[in-house]
Amino acid sequence: MGLRMYIKRERYLEKIRPFYEVDLIKVLAGVRRCGKSILLGQIEDEFREKGIDDDHIININFENVEFEKIRTYEKLNTYVQSKIQDDGRYYIFLDEIQHVRSFEKVLASFRATLNCSIFITGSNSKLLSGKMATLLVGRCVEFRIMPFSFKEAYEYVGLNGNNVSADEFIFDYMNWGGMPLRFSFSRESDIKTYLEQTYNGIVEKDIATERSKINREKFIKVAGYVMANAGKEFSSTSIEAYFENTNHESLDRKTIYRYLEKMEKACLINRVKRFNIVGKQAMAYVEKQYAVDVGFRMLNTNLVNFEDTFFLENIIYNELISRGYQVFTGKTYKGEVDFVVIDGRKKCFIQVSYYLHSQQTIEREFGAFKPIQDASPKYVLSLDRFDYSREGVQHINIVDFLLEKKDIALT
Repeated sequence: MGLRMYIKRERYLEKIRPFYEVDLIKVLAGVRRCGKSILLGQIEDEFREKGIDDDHIININFENVEFEKIRTYEKLNTYVQSKIQDDGRYYIFLDEIQHVRSFEKVLASFRATLNCSIFITGSNSKLLSGKMATLLVGRCVEFRIMPFSFKEAYEYVGLNGNNVSADEFIFDYMNWGGMPLRFSFSRESDIKTYLEQTYNGIVEKDIATERSKINREKFIKVAGYVMANAGKEFSSTSIEAYFENTNHESLDRKTIYRYLEKMEKACLINRVKRFNIVGKQAMAYVEKQYAVDVGFRMLNTNLVNFEDTFFLENIIYNELISRGYQVFTGKTYKGEVDFVVIDGRKKCFIQVSYYLHSQQTIEREFGAFKPIQDASPKYVLSLDRFDYSREGVQHINIVDFLLEKKDIALT
C-alpha cells in the first residue's frame, strides 16, 4: 500500500482548539475506524509544536496490545500516576476509553487532583450515558467525529497522487464513502472486502458482544435492511414484514427498536427527527435513519440505483452534521422537505436531487417549498452544473457545496 500522506482534519481541530486548556474533558466520539486516533495524534502534535515535552504527554491506545492489561479504572490510575513526575501540566490522551471498566471514576479523579488536560476517544455515541456518567455531568465537551467528508476525501486522494476531477470523484464517494483506510485500496473488490471487515468488526466489538445478549444473525439482517433503506421514511412495520418474509419467523417491535438503538450507539446510524414546519417545532418522532458512511449503505444494497437520491441525501445529511448543524426532516401540511437545517434560531430548507433532468423533476423539487410560508432561505441541491435557481429558491451544485465553494445561508 506504500507510504500514505495524511491530511489535517482542520474542521475538527478548529472546533477543539478553543478547549485545549479548558478544564473540561474533551470527548471525541465516532464510529470505529473513522480517523479518531489520527486526529488525536494531530492534537498531540500541536502541543509539541507549542513546546510541550514528550514526558508531559501521556498517550494510551487501549486497542494496542501494549496496554491490554489496563482494563480497570484502578490500573489506569496506577499507570498514569506513575508517569507524573512534577507539578507541571500534563496532557493525557486516552484512545478507545470504553475498554476500561468504570473509566468515569478515574477521569473524574484526574480532573480533580491533577494539573492536566484530558482528551478521550470512544466508538460509542452514548459513551457518557450510564450510571457512572453522573460523575462527569458538566465536566465534558463532546465532539462527534465522522469519516472523511467529500472535501477531505478529495484532498486525501489528491495528496496521494490521484488526479481525478471532483465531478468524477463524487461517484466514487457515493459508492464507497469516506472511511479513511478504504483509500489505501484501488480495486473495488479490495475496498468492498475492507468495508465488510470494518462493518463486521463494529458489529462484533461494539454491538453483538458476549455481554450484549444480542442474537447476531437477527441483528445483522435487521441492520442490513436499515442500512439499505437509509434515508427512506422509517417504519418498524416494514422491518417486521421484511424479516418475516425472508426468515419465516417474527421479530417483535421492541427488539427492532433495541437493535436501532444499538446501531445508533455504535455510531453506525444517525436517527433523524421530524420538524413541523407549520408549527415551527421539532417533534419527538424519528422519521428517518442515515448511515454514518455511504460505503456501509452500499454493502447492504443489492441493486444500486443512485438516481433514487438516497445516497446523495445521506452524503448531504452527514456533511451538514459534520458542519455542526442540527438537521431534521421537514413536514408541511401537503408533503415533505428533505432537510430543515437549524443553527440556534436560524434555519434554512433543503431539497436534494440527483439531476434535474426533466420539467417534472424541476417542478417536484422546487414545488416542495410552495406550502412553506416561512421566509428562511430555500435550496435545491443537485449534480447539475446549470443554475436552475427560480422564484426565490436557490439552486446549488452538490460538488461545489461539498467543496465549500458555495454555501447555504441560514436566517
